[in-house]
Amino acid sequence: MSEAYAKAWRDSINQPEHFWSQAAQAVDWMSPPARSFDEAEGWYPGGTLNTCHNCVDRHVAAGRGGVTALAYDSPVTGVVHRYSYAELLDEVGRVAAMLAALGVAKGDRVVLYMPMIPQTVFAMLACARLGAVHSVVFGGFAPLELAKRIDDASPTLLLTASCGIEGARTIPYKPLVDEALRLAHHQVERVVLFQRDTGPVADISSPRDLDWDTLRAATHSDPAPAPVEVASSDPLYILYTSGTTGTPKGVVRDNGGHAVALAWSMANIYDIGAGDVFWAASDVGWVVGHSYIVYAPLLVGATTVLFEGKPIGTPDPGTFWRTIDRHGVKTFFTAPTAIRAVRKEDPDATFLKEIGTGQCRTIFLAGERADPDTIGWLEDKSGLPVIDHWWQTELGWPALASCVALGDLRRKRGSAGFPVPGYEFAVVVDEGGHPVETGQSGAVVIRAPLAPGVFRTLWNNHAGYQKNFATFPGWYETGDAGFIDDEGFVHIMGRTDDIINVAGHRLSTGQMEQIVASVDGVAEGAVIGADDAIKGMIPVAFVVARAGVESEQALHDAVIKAVRSELGAVAALKTCYVVPALPKTRSGKILRNLLRKIVNGEAVAIPPTIDDPAVPDMLLARVRAHAEV
Repeated sequence: MSEAYAKAWRDSINQPEHFWSQAAQAVDWMSPPARSFDEAEGWYPGGTLNTCHNCVDRHVAAGRGGVTALAYDSPVTGVVHRYSYAELLDEVGRVAAMLAALGVAKGDRVVLYMPMIPQTVFAMLACARLGAVHSVVFGGFAPLELAKRIDDASPTLLLTASCGIEGARTIPYKPLVDEALRLAHHQVERVVLFQRDTGPVADISSPRDLDWDTLRAATHSDPAPAPVEVASSDPLYILYTSGTTGTPKGVVRDNGGHAVALAWSMANIYDIGAGDVFWAASDVGWVVGHSYIVYAPLLVGATTVLFEGKPIGTPDPGTFWRTIDRHGVKTFFTAPTAIRAVRKEDPDATFLKEIGTGQCRTIFLAGERADPDTIGWLEDKSGLPVIDHWWQTELGWPALASCVALGDLRRKRGSAGFPVPGYEFAVVVDEGGHPVETGQSGAVVIRAPLAPGVFRTLWNNHAGYQKNFATFPGWYETGDAGFIDDEGFVHIMGRTDDIINVAGHRLSTGQMEQIVASVDGVAEGAVIGADDAIKGMIPVAFVVARAGVESEQALHDAVIKAVRSELGAVAALKTCYVVPALPKTRSGKILRNLLRKIVNGEAVAIPPTIDDPAVPDMLLARVRAHAEV
């Protein structure tokens, strides 16, 4: 353990007001906050600022207008374009003028249903400039899901584009938007559409529709609006995440705590400062995209890469390494699923050997649990430290990680690391609220009050927010299961419902997944708990074979043998489906609940977030065929 990390963590827990007061000096305040924290008002009460000013204007004012702010790289369209901070300021100012001309003002909500293009970033920052609250909805969401978010956020305006491009698929957005607006109860006054050079020409014949470029031209002579002063506690954005009832939860992010926390994380976790190049290979529709494509890199004056493509097939498994090398990326952040996809297509890392990793120093993984085998493969092939870390949409920035700039490079494959300063994972508790023994699985909780930048409410649903603290008073219930080992490493093994009870034995399917992933020939896998008349529940595995595996039966047998060998007969894993693909969201998370329903014979609704809607039917056929044998 480095002394710098140890001191930072102790100070953040024992002297949080002083610690976060020091951190707040990295942000430009219009009115400095009276203090760091107030239980009723949250972080930095009395302070005012503007997040767009902090991301753009201040860097230009400091003489860094010529530095690249945004590097747009789109292998699906063959376009690479770089915007300096001065150019970004101009583009954001033009969009802000467009929005202001349509009456958008402080506190108004604006929904963005847009792909991974620069205009999406411009629009997010323009909303922040005006003090408006943006709600980015992942492009390609089904109309009903978009309608739910429109009804909850009640926006005055919706911004969209003619299409999104996902690999080889082009998704026209305007028909989806039109259907969503037909389904929504809330009536959006205006829809502004950006017509892309690639893809279909969108229909904007409705009276409420406006063309982006036409509106931009009409407001070109309007002065760019100055950054609007907002309170630290005022919302910057609403980001919807799936709710257990089917109703999306609108996570509200404030301006002040968000800016401070993200700036601190860039400097101390990712070791990124002014002029460095950072790439988070995610989508702006997810929290990683909000935090680490748009806001955090720009807050510290770094260059951020906006990538429109896939890890494979655009055009090949060398896409990641080629992009890292092209832009001089110092720190790279992606999801384990993406690395598994690359490994599946290029198990010997031929493209990586040929292209290299350029100036990259560290690779971070998050979004789902990174199995040790995937981390080991990537470290071996890249020669770089690979750091798994953990956080959630609700948290907004990492809670578990190795803080690289604080000299803490400790890592253990299978663990998400140690608590980041500001977070206290004091205990892992069981269902009765009692601490469990070191190394035993239970519910992972974080002590309240939570760090700056973490949500303090849900949009239109504060009661739903409070439920997160109801089960274990004084603690935030993360909804994840895990354990803390004897060295203090925190292991996040999966959601709490991934702890299954097999004939009275509590077993972690995440632990089984770790074993399954280490079996030679397995590209990726998932283990879920299925209902069983005798044992209550039993584990069932689904695995995707690596390229070159000839015998599915041999792989099936190897998986069963490996779990039995490491966990014993108590694991009761007897069924393993070798399948072409696993059901995943577009952000790469495996839809384990869908797998559970398929195995249990329950009705399956295709979730709107699914990447390939054909996968569930394929899996259902496999499971039924197995049942008939």
